[in-house]
Amino acid sequence: MITAGDVIQKIESLAPLSYQESYDNSGWITGDPQQQVQGVLVALDMTMEVLEDAIKNGENLIITHHPLIFKPINQLVKGDPVQDILIKAIRHDIMIYAAHTNLDNAWEGVNRELVKKLGMENFRILQARPGILKKLVVFVPENYAEDVRMAIFKAGAGNIGDYDSCSYNLQGKGSFRAGENADPFTGEKQQYHFEAEQRVETIVPLHLLNQVLSAMERAHPYEEVAYDVYPLENTHDRVGAGAIGELPDEMKAEDFLKMIKEKLGTKVLRYSGIFPEKVKKIAVSGGAGSFLIRDAIRAQADVYVTADLKYHDFQQAADKILLVDAGHFETEQFTKHLIRDILIENFSNFAVRISQVNTNPVNYY
Repeated sequence: MITAGDVIQKIESLAPLSYQESYDNSGWITGDPQQQVQGVLVALDMTMEVLEDAIKNGENLIITHHPLIFKPINQLVKGDPVQDILIKAIRHDIMIYAAHTNLDNAWEGVNRELVKKLGMENFRILQARPGILKKLVVFVPENYAEDVRMAIFKAGAGNIGDYDSCSYNLQGKGSFRAGENADPFTGEKQQYHFEAEQRVETIVPLHLLNQVLSAMERAHPYEEVAYDVYPLENTHDRVGAGAIGELPDEMKAEDFLKMIKEKLGTKVLRYSGIFPEKVKKIAVSGGAGSFLIRDAIRAQADVYVTADLKYHDFQQAADKILLVDAGHFETEQFTKHLIRDILIENFSNFAVRISQVNTNPVNYY
């Protein structure tokens, strides 16, 4: 039996909830993670039409990009669009989950899909995120250091970029005195003891910290494991907002704008006054990305493609960069395919379908 929790665990292995922004509400909206999955419907937004689509086709798990709930709900009564959806979903025993800014900030998330759609190369994160990494230091008897190292590596520690099994090791002596109720691995009760040990240091992503600590404690021979966990200011170069890359070849700026319209199906593009003759280095951010304009300029991008830009955002561009507003829905629409592909690759017990309901609230005249 495949439960909804099994399905979401696969999503969160790619986009842990620790990646989401502080204002966000990614994660479970309603439902029982232990419930068996009968079918999954994927959509960009959670609307009543999407819910009715799932009910009609017998799908009991809906995964969206945008969360249904952003603000606290003090009561659950009919008459409010959000509450109406919640009431109907609960009545029909339908689960709802949202993968929003955690998927925006993931290495293989929303912005990578946009980069791929525009045919860009040499992808990297535009604004790498701090606070995601922890430093783990553990003290181990010399003869057991290798076992503990391998256990924490296997649990997900020690990855830096394209390198794994990264650690720093220092030999020394640890001291302790076992109490009367202790069961010491080495030394005698009530006797001061020195033991040859290794100090093993490595990097751990925040979302894997608990499982790494559990693996470390299982592999460690001591009754009481001596270890430290330090916060780090280091940014994680594979977690963060936006993306930047390069086109395979230089393009005329006008041709690039035409390509955006074609690839994204955008009816209208809004862009800033500067219009370079040729463009190659492109920054992108699916959805509302005005907060990354300065990052795109610092990265010396020729163009920054995003959405929801305001009048004064375009003024920030001055003569430094071509800003392109390609639409919120349009720049995030491929998220549906990303989620579907993840699930199809990992589960064959149920159908995964992309809703054909058009949830774009913006129309063009």
